[in-house]
Amino acid sequence: MQNRISITKSKKTKIDNVDFNDLGFGKNFTDHMFLADFKDGEWQNARIEPFRNFDMHPATSFMHYGQAIFEGLKATKNDKGETIVFRPDMNIKRMNISAKRMAMEEFPEELFFEALDKLLTLDEKWIPTAEGTSLYIRPFCFSSEAVVRIKKSESYTFCIILSPVGAYYAEPVSVYASEKYVRAFPGGTGFAKAAGNYGGAIAPIEEIKDKGFDQILWLDGIEKKYVQEIGTMNFAVVINGKVLTADLSEGTILPGITRDTALTLMKEMNIPFEERKVSMEEILEASKNGTLEDAFGMGTAAVISYIKTIGYKDTIIDIPPVSERKISTLLREAIIKQRRGLVEDTHNWIRKVNPVLA
Repeated sequence: MQNRISITKSKKTKIDNVDFNDLGFGKNFTDHMFLADFKDGEWQNARIEPFRNFDMHPATSFMHYGQAIFEGLKATKNDKGETIVFRPDMNIKRMNISAKRMAMEEFPEELFFEALDKLLTLDEKWIPTAEGTSLYIRPFCFSSEAVVRIKKSESYTFCIILSPVGAYYAEPVSVYASEKYVRAFPGGTGFAKAAGNYGGAIAPIEEIKDKGFDQILWLDGIEKKYVQEIGTMNFAVVINGKVLTADLSEGTILPGITRDTALTLMKEMNIPFEERKVSMEEILEASKNGTLEDAFGMGTAAVISYIKTIGYKDTIIDIPPVSERKISTLLREAIIKQRRGLVEDTHNWIRKVNPVLA
């Protein structure tokens, strides 16, 4: 399709109803959204219109068979007042990998970037500037054919909505390594950002919250001994000066963009790291012998999130105080600077929004 996006502006803004001093996460939405439809073998009707509810047929197939994928990225302002987005090329590439795994139609990258430019320009005033805040960008796609039958859909809807947000985790989090539940197996959808991966996690997360923990730490689906990822982010520990994080080779872990950013920066900062299988027994032993120095999560919403405790069976593993966390603190500061354009962009990670509406 030709990359032409029609624009219908909202007649009234909702921005005055939002408390930017108490944003929370994902509960406020801007005035506009982007939509496109896949029909008759092509993406068409690309448009920006006022934010609204969807009208759906009761047989809309994603509600029955789960063909739905999404992404998450953030927009901020740099010190020149320009709107910037961090590594959006990685998001659309990963989204199309998810689409392929879920037998959905891939979305054109050029149209995705054009949609970001126009939508972010239109709702630019919604970008918060206080420390720890950003404009969260949620692209998502779902099968929209009205048919109760398990098959590849003939139609899809692609949408982008925006939400001004604060910190996802305001405090260090506690996680529980569950042997009861499994997130992914080799050959499954663990590497895809598919809605079902998260829907299946809600009950386990609620259960571990009843035990006093914030999030679940998934273990591998076969032996239930190797750490995979946390419910909302990738996971790493520091043992004896080296960062250890699960490798991606089995396709059971989401290839996180913040994870990739952290590994790239660690290499440049000469921080030793290794991507490999890490067992809970290894973490437990490191805790006992005093070599467990740090544990943290890596994700778009949370950036680098400190982990304060890890629960495993009947044991609580305490992580050293945040004041002693040299590596995760260094990474957190470095990634925030990269995201906000406060350092030289040697990796071409920053995309400046083109403030021209066609």
